[in-house]
Amino acid sequence: MRRAVYPGSYDPVTNGHLDIIERAAEVFDEVVIAVMINKNKSTLFTVEERVEMLRDVTAHRPNVRVDSWYGLLVQYCEKNGIRAIVKGMRAISDFDYELQMAQMNQQLSGIDTLFMPTSPAYSFLSSSLVKEVAKYGGDVSHLLPPQIHQRLLQRLAETA
Repeated sequence: MRRAVYPGSYDPVTNGHLDIIERAAEVFDEVVIAVMINKNKSTLFTVEERVEMLRDVTAHRPNVRVDSWYGLLVQYCEKNGIRAIVKGMRAISDFDYELQMAQMNQQLSGIDTLFMPTSPAYSFLSSSLVKEVAKYGGDVSHLLPPQIHQRLLQRLAETA
């Protein structure tokens, strides 16, 4: 079975993330979306909420599974028998950091990283940017699945 992991914080999941998930699900027998836990990073949604949102928006894909992990991604891969990491690439600015990470992961574990270019329609998109624009009243509805957009607006109203 060809299995891959697609790691990220997904705070919140965007249409750009879903683009990579959908395309990876066509290539691999199973794609595990790993919500990575970084205790040094401030997030709008809890890990449990992010996992729930991802399960909701990927429920139509039987070969996509959602999990969470704290620690090295390669340890997760080794524990779960996953041999490939999928990373979305928005712009050349992503490449330097992601290449270093891919080389370190390969050195540590032999696990390869496959870079998938984001569709041009989403090349500018990040969760951080979506949150900032929405916080100041900008319309981000076309950048998120409808149910995620509603949750984002609700959470921003709660924290205002």
